Amino acid sequence: MKKLLLATTISSLLAGNALAQDNAQADTQDAAETKKDYEQIVVTGTSRARLVAETPQSTTSMGAQEVAKLSMSSQADVLRYVPGIKVEGGGGEVATNLQVRGLPSSGQFQFTPLLYDGSPTLSAFGLNSSAYDVYYRNDLGIERVEFVRGGVSNLFGQGSVAGVINYLSKKGTELSESTVQLELSDNNRKRIDFATSGPLNEKGMYYAMSGFYRYDEGPIDTGLPTEGYQLRGNIHKEFDDGSGYFTIYGQAIDDEVQFFLPLPLDSQSRERVAGNDGREVESTQTFYASGLSYDTADGRYRTPIEEGVATRGGSISMEFSKDLGNDYSVLARAKYASYDHQFNLFLDGDGIINVPETQSEYLANRGIDDLGAAEFTYAGTDVVLPEGDLLFANRILDRDRPATDFSSELNVVKYLDVGDFSHSITVGTFFSSAEAEDNNVITRYLGEFNNQARLVDLTITDADDNSVIVSQNGVTGPGISFSDTTISARRTAFYIADQMQNDDWIIDVGLRWEEIDGTITREGSETVVVNDDPMLYEDLQVNVTGNGLLTHGKVDNSELAYSIAALYKMADNFNVYANYSRGFFFPELRGVAFNPNGEPGSYESEIVKQAEIGAKFFFNDFIGTVALFKTDLEDRRSVDFVNDENGVAVEVPVFQSTEAYGVELVGSYNITDDLIFDANFTYTDHEFTEYDSDPSVIGNELRRKPKVMFNSSLRYTLDDWDISFYHNYHGKNYTNDANSVELDDFHVFRLDTGYTWEFGQGERLRASIAVWNLFDSDGITEGSPRLGNSQTAGESYFVGRPILPRRVSLRLRYDF
Repeated sequence: MKKLLLATTISSLLAGNALAQDNAQADTQDAAETKKDYEQIVVTGTSRARLVAETPQSTTSMGAQEVAKLSMSSQADVLRYVPGIKVEGGGGEVATNLQVRGLPSSGQFQFTPLLYDGSPTLSAFGLNSSAYDVYYRNDLGIERVEFVRGGVSNLFGQGSVAGVINYLSKKGTELSESTVQLELSDNNRKRIDFATSGPLNEKGMYYAMSGFYRYDEGPIDTGLPTEGYQLRGNIHKEFDDGSGYFTIYGQAIDDEVQFFLPLPLDSQSRERVAGNDGREVESTQTFYASGLSYDTADGRYRTPIEEGVATRGGSISMEFSKDLGNDYSVLARAKYASYDHQFNLFLDGDGIINVPETQSEYLANRGIDDLGAAEFTYAGTDVVLPEGDLLFANRILDRDRPATDFSSELNVVKYLDVGDFSHSITVGTFFSSAEAEDNNVITRYLGEFNNQARLVDLTITDADDNSVIVSQNGVTGPGISFSDTTISARRTAFYIADQMQNDDWIIDVGLRWEEIDGTITREGSETVVVNDDPMLYEDLQVNVTGNGLLTHGKVDNSELAYSIAALYKMADNFNVYANYSRGFFFPELRGVAFNPNGEPGSYESEIVKQAEIGAKFFFNDFIGTVALFKTDLEDRRSVDFVNDENGVAVEVPVFQSTEAYGVELVGSYNITDDLIFDANFTYTDHEFTEYDSDPSVIGNELRRKPKVMFNSSLRYTLDDWDISFYHNYHGKNYTNDANSVELDDFHVFRLDTGYTWEFGQGERLRASIAVWNLFDSDGITEGSPRLGNSQTAGESYFVGRPILPRRVSLRLRYDF
């Protein structure tokens, strides 16, 4: 009996072990959905399945119903309500910018890996600048999501420096269950989801499958519709003797979405400004750029901008857990993923002016106002642009980013009792090998300033009646650039941890050593300008396949991480805990610079030190957590895309160190059995302590990181009616490290309400309405990252990214 119990505890090592999840699911599902958080079992980042109340770090778990309600577009929709996380979903359905309390980041899950069923989405960060969430979408097959901050969770498996986000998939049981859901939204969004699970045979083998198909002309109507699908599933086999299980997971995706960048706003109100047609400009993206093409030295190039962010490919993984006898257990995971991925996007200006211009300003700003008579016409026509209409010069960035990834881990756990403590001693290893390309083409074009703007041609006739082409088919020159990079990384890690407990104490200690080997290959490109005064469209010859000149380098590093955490049960309803960890983050390989001799620069670890002390208390109707935390980051290599003097977005590494401290409060109160109020509050005081390129930044606040964040929800159920009201508060923050532009605080509200019909035998139909951004807030999440510290207040326009506008969805969900 003891061995069977021990076999189930190993099954939760690191994240999402299916056996622990299945054994705990029946007893905890109701608690998870009614926010009895202290009764939830957390399996992420531990070799013991533990209650939230008994983990010596901050943890959050969100159940299937809540995830399904909140999943409207992106990861941000779900994760914005998790304590200590700041997310920006203004870019659309992918590339969520996520920041963890106290750590500087422009987003992209840099310090917090995104896992599905315990396996990393990709095992190495920084091979290109794509975020993890471009490879996976949430669907009805999600059982729950867990977020564990700090502690020994940073050591197991892939490892982490700030926490682990882990989505756990539903698995089949003896009961066959299926769900279909139809969603209709404004801007012609149609989405159908399904999930099905059940037994495959009578010998402990089960299946689960889920997926979706989606077509969407929003959330902002640019005339560039997107569509796609995803399929996910697993086959789960439990061994006849109850000693373990074997699970195979699979995913296939073919999906396209549009990505929205900052746009010119009113500099004073930060609200959207009117275009030439008098309507507020919601986006500078336009379907008129679809198929935009031009001649190059290598033939005619055509932009794939209409595909937006496109991901095609999939992954297959396995998980094996077995009780070996003699109080030993083993857990193994392996995953292989391959994706053809493009990240095609409209940038936020031409990199030089970046804001709307009058026609005379356009000529003067480029030094071509004295060449002769200028004529602006709509591209491909002879129709002259009205004299008072504004122009907006912009760029398209086409990124081709194929990636392959293999990761594996092996963990052996020994269970033993020493004195009155029971120990789970884990010895494990992690290995991964990943490669990604980053091939970029930037094209500059000229358009009017409108929603779905038409492209503009510009021809200048000089005194000798010669025609000088400045813009042809909307394309302007120079400003077309090419880069080609291939980066690979191999990671090898070994770790050991002891998770021990008795009646009063829970103590975790652990150590991790890891090594990384990286290879960077960059191909040069050559742009030949025949006549650079003025630099016009007809003077431009571009090589969009590279010149064959390679810069090749290798870097490597190794580092040590350790963690200690303890929880003491002071009373039946009151626990106190503390933890400290020293973690590390290997810098993004794409940010490694080469010297004039072609040698790669230094590649030093970024060290993260975290400390936390807190208390967890829980009563029949109220549960809560109070935590004080401190975070120090040393030798951070931050990589930004910043416009250079030619308007080309180049990667610029900046070395910095930071420190932060704060408080986090989390509570859930059952006002009645049918009315539940949840809230969490995070205050963080943060500053730069080192900044190599500009010492004046030292002491400034971290960019895009508010000091105050607050989330709340009120959920009410009356017989067959239910209503949920969510609130997210985002405090004031600065758009850049120079703290030269402050962004106002804002509130985002969302509503979900529905009615359920029960038909017996487990069948039910729920009709619901979900409203994102209920009051259509214009809150600004960021300024233009490409302007960096040069962005200032007081100009005519402010280049910033508002949160997405209000969106209403109707859902019909049928469970049977």
